[in-house]
Amino acid sequence: MQKLFTILLFTFFSTALLNAQVTDSIHTNNSQVTAKPFESFKTSMAEMNEKGKRIKSLLLPAGLITYGFIALENDGLQNLDNSIKEEIWTERPHKPITVDNYLQYAPAAAVYGLNAMGIKGKNNFRDRTMIYLLSNAMMGITVQSLKAITRVQRPDGFGTNAFPSGHTATAFVAAEFLHQEYKDVSPWYGIAGYAMATTTAYLRMYNNRHWFRDLAPGAGIGIITTKLAYWIYPSIKRTFFKDKPMNTMVMPYYQNKTIGFSLVHSFAGK
Repeated sequence: MQKLFTILLFTFFSTALLNAQVTDSIHTNNSQVTAKPFESFKTSMAEMNEKGKRIKSLLLPAGLITYGFIALENDGLQNLDNSIKEEIWTERPHKPITVDNYLQYAPAAAVYGLNAMGIKGKNNFRDRTMIYLLSNAMMGITVQSLKAITRVQRPDGFGTNAFPSGHTATAFVAAEFLHQEYKDVSPWYGIAGYAMATTTAYLRMYNNRHWFRDLAPGAGIGIITTKLAYWIYPSIKRTFFKDKPMNTMVMPYYQNKTIGFSLVHSFAGK
């Protein structure tokens, strides 16, 4: 029951943020066109259509999260996890590799690398950095809270913090970040980012550090928290920045039971 309550609470939180953001947008637009009822109607319909698209975009990651929670109690899905471990690790023992520790950040690094090469994405340096840090903050809090609640043992027997996979969540935050920034330039950037994130997830099983049931919700949480960050950031920007230039930022973060601050400085604005 505690696990079910957690997923319902996370779903409610996501939906509430989405409704609040869209409602705020509708209110703003309606206040600007009260003298033009037809335009107001068109704007409201556009907002409702946008809301529908956003809800649909949450279905796949929400399904991944749901799968993970079901697998925690389902014997058939646990047998699947054991079969995967036997195929990848037990029957083919090998030395773990550490590339997943770095690959999880590669899609996000690509965003800054592409901008440095003059291939501009959706947002300027300040805004994309704020969105990325906000995504990681929400993801980190969610992942670490679930690890503390579920206390699932890792397949290698070391630690009871397997569920969900933090590496996978971090990788899919970065992948969705790359997708959002460059989806209007070319879909291949997002495809490349998701390929790197999927590889990171596979390597967590290859290294015998996670079950498959840990990877699915990690991916779902990474995607959802990044989408939420993109949806709520405009309200944060209007409240705190009001389009003022800002070259240096300090943002808190929480990940792997560590609290700290990130300092980012831009020497050349967009």
